[in-house]
Amino acid sequence: MPTPIEKLSRFSKELGGPDIYIKRDDQTGMELSGNKVRKLEFSVKEALNKGCDTLITCGGEQSNHCRATAAVASRLGMKSYLILRGSSKTEIDGNLFIDKLLGANLIFISIEEYRDSRTEIMMRLKTDLEKEGRKPYIIPEGASNGIGAFGYFLAMEEIMRQEVEMNIHFDCIAIAVGSGGTYAGLILGKKIFGNRTSIIGINVCDDKEYFENKILEIFAQSTVYLAEELILKREEITIIDGYVGEGYGLSSKEQIKFIADLARSEGLILDNVYTGKAMYGLSQEIKKGKFKGIRNILFIHTGGIFELFSRKHLFEL
Repeated sequence: MPTPIEKLSRFSKELGGPDIYIKRDDQTGMELSGNKVRKLEFSVKEALNKGCDTLITCGGEQSNHCRATAAVASRLGMKSYLILRGSSKTEIDGNLFIDKLLGANLIFISIEEYRDSRTEIMMRLKTDLEKEGRKPYIIPEGASNGIGAFGYFLAMEEIMRQEVEMNIHFDCIAIAVGSGGTYAGLILGKKIFGNRTSIIGINVCDDKEYFENKILEIFAQSTVYLAEELILKREEITIIDGYVGEGYGLSSKEQIKFIADLARSEGLILDNVYTGKAMYGLSQEIKKGKFKGIRNILFIHTGGIFELFSRKHLFEL
C-alpha cells in the first residue's frame, strides 16, 4: 500500500470520452491480492481480538475472497473452512487449486442451499467446531459487512492522498459490485472525508435494487463502529445495471473479446467475473454518452486473475 494509479491512455483515446485511470488493487499482494485483503484486514483483526483460531466464510467455487481468506488463515496459523457454491467433482484449478494448496477445508453446497441457507450452514459449522474446542469466526460473503467495509473507507483516504500527489481530481470512481462491501466502504469514506467524487457501481450479479438494499445494510452496520451518526440515502447510491448477462461468472462473447483486446492494448489483465464485466459496462456507458462533461474516471481493479485460469477455454487466442 498504497497501490499505484495508472492512466490507460490508449483505452481512453479509443473511447473518446473521459480519461480513464486504474487503481491497481490487484497488486495488494499475490495470494492475498485484490480488494478482498483490504476488507479482511479488519475482519480478521476482529477475529484475533476475540481470540478466534478458525475462519469460516463462503463464496463461489472460484471465489477470490475464499482464496484470500485461506491465505490469511495460513499466514496467521489459523484454520479455514470454505463453504463453496458448486460441486466437489469440479476440476481443481484456479482459485480452487490454491484453496487446496493452502490447506483450507472445503465444503461444497448446491446453488439452492447457497442462495437460501448459507448463513445457517455456516452457523451450524461454527457450533460443531465449538464442540471440538475450536474458536471459529464467521466472515460473510466477500467480507462485506460493517467491519469489512472499513478496508475501503481507508482506501478512499488513500485515493485522496494520491489525488494531491498526482495533482488530479477524479470526478468519479467506478467499481464492480459483487457483494456491496467495497462500495459501502468507499461511500462511507466519501461522507467522512468530504470527498466530492461520485461513486459508480456496475453490478456483476443480482440487480440494482438488491445492491442498493445491501449497501444500505452494510453502511448501517459500519456506523456502529463510529462515534458519529451517519445516514445514507438510497438516492446517494449509483448502480449501473444491465451488464450481468446470463448471471454471476457467466460472460458474453463481447465481454470475453473486450478482456482480450484490453490486455493487448494496455498490458492489463481483467477477470471475467468482476473487473472485466464492470469495465466493459463502463466502456459501453461512455460510448452511449452517459459520461459527458466528466474529465477523469478512476476504475478500481479489484483483482481476480487466478479465477481467469479456470476459464481459459472461453478465449480464442
